Amino acid sequence: MQNEKGGLRVQVFGAHPDDCDLRAGGVVIKYAQAGHLVQMVSLTNGAAGHQAMGGAPLAWRRRQEAAAAAACLGCEYLVLDHPDGGLAPTLDVRTEVVRLIRGFCPDLILAPRQWDYHPDHRATAQIVTDAVFLATVPNIVSDMPHIARMPVVAYVWDGFQRPYPFVPDVVVSIDDALETKLSALHCHASQVYEWLPYNSGALDQVPEDEAGRLAWLRGWYLARSAHLADQYRPQLVQRYGPEEGYAVQAVEAFEISEYGAPLTPEAAARLFPF
Repeated sequence: MQNEKGGLRVQVFGAHPDDCDLRAGGVVIKYAQAGHLVQMVSLTNGAAGHQAMGGAPLAWRRRQEAAAAAACLGCEYLVLDHPDGGLAPTLDVRTEVVRLIRGFCPDLILAPRQWDYHPDHRATAQIVTDAVFLATVPNIVSDMPHIARMPVVAYVWDGFQRPYPFVPDVVVSIDDALETKLSALHCHASQVYEWLPYNSGALDQVPEDEAGRLAWLRGWYLARSAHLADQYRPQLVQRYGPEEGYAVQAVEAFEISEYGAPLTPEAAARLFPF
């Protein structure tokens, strides 16, 4: 797949519909607004992520939510049909992801790390890590041309500490994309207003009306992101200068994987032009 505008190709992988939006929606907006091509991929159908509905009706609802979010973000959003809660790093799934990488030919891949509470997240990390290298091997999936070079691979932020904590190589202000990201997250109503609050014991705090929900979502998200901004304030000041760096409220952070191409200074300037 070629970007007709001649820009970057950025591929974002997550385990569930809404995973990519939560961890990388801000930079996706910035890439898309700059004319770059972005494809987000959920490896499962999300059919288990709710307290009151499931199966095909929930999977269909989450596909519709992802499509609405994609319209906000300005990207393509693929939702594969592997079972939510049952994703495994099998040869068949890995082959499918190799095909997706070869078909899109990304300059940059964003994906989760392998250290996570959710087995689907861990499986996604292993599948993508394994597929990136194999996408360069001609005799793997030999009926489809291999990619000529490894893309840069960056992990999206997580807060897990063992076996080692997330160490960001790139921290990006998304203040200018915040409202659009919130609009995209708002599309995932089954998650941000229903399942996630239910699972955390906060469902009774979620308003019923649209305006109230958006205000609640903004407060919930900013509280989380402000903590990250403070944690990574030195990197923000280095990137944006003291005046802008100290004012940043919302960020997304990325750790470069050693299993992709190296992030040279030249590549960093090209792939993260923010």
